[in-house]
Amino acid sequence: MNLQEALSLLKQEGYKYTQKREDILTFFTKEDGYRTAGDLLTFMSEKYDGLSFDTIYRNLHLFRELNILESTDLNGEKHFRLACGHDEHHHHFICQTCGKTKAINTCPMNFIQQDFPGYTIENHKFEIYGQCPSCH
Repeated sequence: MNLQEALSLLKQEGYKYTQKREDILTFFTKEDGYRTAGDLLTFMSEKYDGLSFDTIYRNLHLFRELNILESTDLNGEKHFRLACGHDEHHHHFICQTCGKTKAINTCPMNFIQQDFPGYTIENHKFEIYGQCPSCH
């Protein structure tokens, strides 16, 4: 997903365009990987004096709800990134040092599902954590 797609989706879903929202989305289009609300607040504070964590979190969760952002928990803290835009089902390797991601194109559920006869699996999430070559 790119900035224009994200802004269009926001408008399409009936949400107001603001410069702050565009700046938040711009931050994520420039970052390669998962980032925290604190990272975003540091970036936004340069332009918006007195910006609160409430405003940051409210927008992050809205964008997550609209599938503009993806989220994961790393070291007990929620991290966000721009939705990668893959049309096909996939998972990610996530670097625990820098937050960069790499798509995993094989789904482990293809192998695990046989262990759940009679169960209805409605959703799943699979992530691998480690260090990317740059951080290793």
